[in-house]
Amino acid sequence: MKHFSYTGSGPYCFSNAFAMMFGEMSPPPNVIEFATSSAFGMHLLGGTLPFFDPYGWTPEASFDDALAALGWASDLVRGDDPQSALSTLKAALADGPVWIGPVEMGHLGHQPGRVGPIGADHYVVVIEMDETSVLMHDPEGYPYARLPLDLFLKAWRMETLDYGTPFTLRCGFRRITARSGADVIRAALPAARKWLSCTGTSEVPPGTIGNGEAAEALAAMVEKDMKEDLRNHLIHFAVRVGARRTADAATCLMQIGETRAAAILDRQARLIGSLQYPLVNRDDATAAAHLRALAPTYDALLEALPT
Repeated sequence: MKHFSYTGSGPYCFSNAFAMMFGEMSPPPNVIEFATSSAFGMHLLGGTLPFFDPYGWTPEASFDDALAALGWASDLVRGDDPQSALSTLKAALADGPVWIGPVEMGHLGHQPGRVGPIGADHYVVVIEMDETSVLMHDPEGYPYARLPLDLFLKAWRMETLDYGTPFTLRCGFRRITARSGADVIRAALPAARKWLSCTGTSEVPPGTIGNGEAAEALAAMVEKDMKEDLRNHLIHFAVRVGARRTADAATCLMQIGETRAAAILDRQARLIGSLQYPLVNRDDATAAAHLRALAPTYDALLEALPT
């Protein structure tokens, strides 16, 4: 079955934000996403909340390795309180746009329907700031969005997120090593194997499970105990980003001739993407069958990834 690359929208906030900061020297967002290892695994956080990304993985846990593979460095700054964070942001903006996150997406009032916290992380690039507002590029699809400072600070405080540190920014982006897309992909493979093998971190909530075990457990939840919050999480975010990540990872591995691993990732992308219609239309038995077919692919991918 031939792999066909995807181009289009999707919840790729931090990769798109990095691409904006890298400017003309940026690799494509799919290569940036590959470098974060986000495609290599799935897990049930606390045994209940599914994500099609590795066991114990968070975006922040991957950024140092990703930037190193990409050949870039940045200055990471974490604020102590709202006023010092704004002062730091103002100073950093003197040298150009600033990468911000994680933030609580529910406080981003320029996005329709956002009226309060929803526990969703997000990343943006702030371009300007005045006494009352910030001007940002929001990679969710809102260029030059302006947001009042009070809402921006609520989002940046990220009280309802389960990872990260409030008032985190990155500035001073600089290219350390010029690398082709293929070189970046090869440089990112050790981290991908680490995350796929469920050894990326030991800091996970009790009950968290990964990969095939997570797929089987999620299949049982979907089939027997499907709550509306779980359905909404899957159809509005987890399935979309999971299918996109694995499809893009397959494309990346095809570029360096790793056709066996690419074929497995393509299989994963097809299975994850195939969840969308049955979940939206409440055909939960079909969705569970797709998840059970997905379960053995994680061990197969680990065996196929180059060392």
